[in-house]
Amino acid sequence: MWSRREDERLLTGGGRYVADLVVPGCLDAVFVRSRLAHGVLSAVDCSAARRVMGVVGAWSAADFPSGPHVPYTSSAGLSAEEAVAGREWPALVKERVRYPGEAVAVVVGEDRYRAEDGAAEVAFQVDPLPAVVTPRAAADDSVRLFDGLSNVAFQGAAGEPIEESVWRRAAVVVEAEYRQQLLMPTPMECRTILAMPGGDRLTVWSGHQAPHRLRGQLAALLGWPVDRIRVVAPDTGGAFGSKSAIFPEYVVVVLLAVILGRPVRWIEDRMESMLTATRGRGQDQRVRLAADADGQLLAYELTIDADVGAYPHLGVSLPMQTARMATGPYRTPRVYATVRSVLTNTMVTYPYRGAGRPEATIALERSMDALARRLRIDPAELRRRNFLPPESFPYRTPTGRVYDSGDYAAALDLALETLDYAGWRAEQARRRGDPSALPLGIGLSCYVERSGGEPGGLHEFAGVEAREDGTVIARCGSASSGQGHETTFSALVAKELGVDQVRVQLVEGDTDELPDGVGSFASRSAQVAGAALRQACELFVQEARARAAGLWGLPVAEVAWSGGAVSPARGGAAMDLGELVKATGPLRVEDRFESDMGFPFGAHAAVAEVDPELGTVHVLRLVAVDDCGIVLNPMIVKGQAFGSAVQGLGQALYEGIPFDDDGVPRLANGLLDYLVPTAAEIPPITVKDTCTPSPGTPLGAKGAGESGCIGTPAAIVNAVADALRLADPGVLRMPLTPDVVWRAAR
Repeated sequence: MWSRREDERLLTGGGRYVADLVVPGCLDAVFVRSRLAHGVLSAVDCSAARRVMGVVGAWSAADFPSGPHVPYTSSAGLSAEEAVAGREWPALVKERVRYPGEAVAVVVGEDRYRAEDGAAEVAFQVDPLPAVVTPRAAADDSVRLFDGLSNVAFQGAAGEPIEESVWRRAAVVVEAEYRQQLLMPTPMECRTILAMPGGDRLTVWSGHQAPHRLRGQLAALLGWPVDRIRVVAPDTGGAFGSKSAIFPEYVVVVLLAVILGRPVRWIEDRMESMLTATRGRGQDQRVRLAADADGQLLAYELTIDADVGAYPHLGVSLPMQTARMATGPYRTPRVYATVRSVLTNTMVTYPYRGAGRPEATIALERSMDALARRLRIDPAELRRRNFLPPESFPYRTPTGRVYDSGDYAAALDLALETLDYAGWRAEQARRRGDPSALPLGIGLSCYVERSGGEPGGLHEFAGVEAREDGTVIARCGSASSGQGHETTFSALVAKELGVDQVRVQLVEGDTDELPDGVGSFASRSAQVAGAALRQACELFVQEARARAAGLWGLPVAEVAWSGGAVSPARGGAAMDLGELVKATGPLRVEDRFESDMGFPFGAHAAVAEVDPELGTVHVLRLVAVDDCGIVLNPMIVKGQAFGSAVQGLGQALYEGIPFDDDGVPRLANGLLDYLVPTAAEIPPITVKDTCTPSPGTPLGAKGAGESGCIGTPAAIVNAVADALRLADPGVLRMPLTPDVVWRAAR
């Protein structure tokens, strides 16, 4: 018996990803990429490539007179179109390379091997320019990515400026600088797209988180009405935010499919992905945190210089998520966060699991532990003194967020109890009295995040249909990339209708199945899409009762619904769905559901042992207590929490992109140079939860998918700082490699 409906198919090789699709006559595209981070493209010669056997064609930007650009991807509530003007992202480089791996040409062959042979024959010249790869280096505009335009592409703020007198009057002020390193989302399946023209329509398959969004962008690119394009997201091997937009390669593949009148696909390989796929995080932060002598928070100031890559796209206003969530779970009277989004010679920064909220939590929680050390207050007690109490909700933060519900102390108490906090503190004291013992540290991290999306994007489309054989088709505008939608959504619909789950089939990720859809990102699947399906079920039952009433000549109020069947309320034979459809015709309802934002929260605790002589960190225990409101499927939520905690571990200890002096990533050995945690590095992780229902949706559910990326990193770094008794938290820069820890210990 399989515990998830997807598992048998996926684990036995029955999954169908874009690379598995067999399309007769399909051509393969291979991109020719710059090896430099920044430079002037002086020439591209594709003539030799076109003579290679099996090559159908080769193109540079000069072969596309219109010089196609990548459509700007905005996010609801986070739009910054003005940043794009004059800084458009070309589908193929026309004049200037701005990040390593940027495509200067494309070769299409009868298969991937011939296309690769052709790509090797493309000749081009890039005259190097100085490169900048951190926002601090780029912000002074000494090296400009766009002539006449500043590298600072966007500025914003949340909260109100804080008077200097507040800082002067405070008993303690913690000041620190943190670096949130650039990360790679690293899904198991890299980016993919296959475009197939047919008649007057175009069908596109892509492992994508928002198929309707992609359809709209492609329609705008081609100047077509959206009904001429069908986008299908088949099985998708992970995304973590990195497959939520449109990319240069997608633009080129679609244009070539239309020009050639043949199917064209691009399957990104791992080395290509490591060079040119999206980045996450990337912030330089400065903080000031003030408190009185009793540890009551007075003010918090967060200054963010964010690395958004070479082009202002979906990530340009993303750091505003960090600014708006700067307050965390605490009642801090004054909070002010400012943002500068800075262009650098790196691949574009996009949302990555947590998308702005890990950055906010890490800055605040590392500062809270530093404040506790300064005040000689236990870090858990300091947090308790400042938590928002349960009776304060809904609570409007100084940065403008309205938290829906929460019991932050309950989550922390459960984390401390599960960890055996007192026992580890006793062991720490024992080790501090034993010169031969390795230092031990305990780190805490409490967080609040936002789930569901921003106003303007807090909706989803869903539909429910019954067939003559009694099968129920549930349609949803989302698109799974591994979250278990087939299991969760099918069970939800079955429960709402009172039918066996085996009768329910989920259809999503196909723009022909619903008029519109938003997609799966921002921890919105259960909270928004699940609620949309529930509402569609309610409308479906109403329609079924109305039909039966008309058939039987009864008032609707006298028709009952139970167990997937209608019956006269005063007695009589029941009619199941299949019979009702046969008697009255097709039965299908569709609807649009509008949600409120949700604010999940939690408390994570870590115990770490540090060897100061080797700089090694051994995480002995990690506890994650999360609250996502009403849980629809405990098994899947636990899996999400565990997986995201492992990714949080990766940010804290292992992951980071190394650059050489010319701005090119040092990743020649692939995942031997960019370290992600394997099973051997995963410590004992205990996942637990509390339950504070959201009042903003009928299910009471909040997002669950990003908790570990948000709560875990600061807990681990705080544990290492505690072990080393560091006065300055800023000396620990993630990832905590042996070199970083060794130097911090001294």
